[in-house]
Amino acid sequence: MRTVTATHASRGFSDLLDAVEHGETVAITRGGHVVAEIRPAVPATGRSLREALAAVPPLDDTFGDDIAGAIALLVPEQGDPWRDD
Repeated sequence: MRTVTATHASRGFSDLLDAVEHGETVAITRGGHVVAEIRPAVPATGRSLREALAAVPPLDDTFGDDIAGAIALLVPEQGDPWRDD
């Protein structure tokens, strides 16, 4: 992983993005400490969503009842409290 200063990153941001686009991860330092890493974005796909959801346990039989109970607790929308009728 390449490391550059914040000043260098700001002056050569386009070149930095080109490197990241080609798979490189770049650490950015300020005052001698790493403050950020820029890395290639991971593309989100339907497959990755399906894999993530596969690990979620199925809803239990009382889920619908829980939602109905929560809705019953909602207060009906009131009119404008500042309006003088």
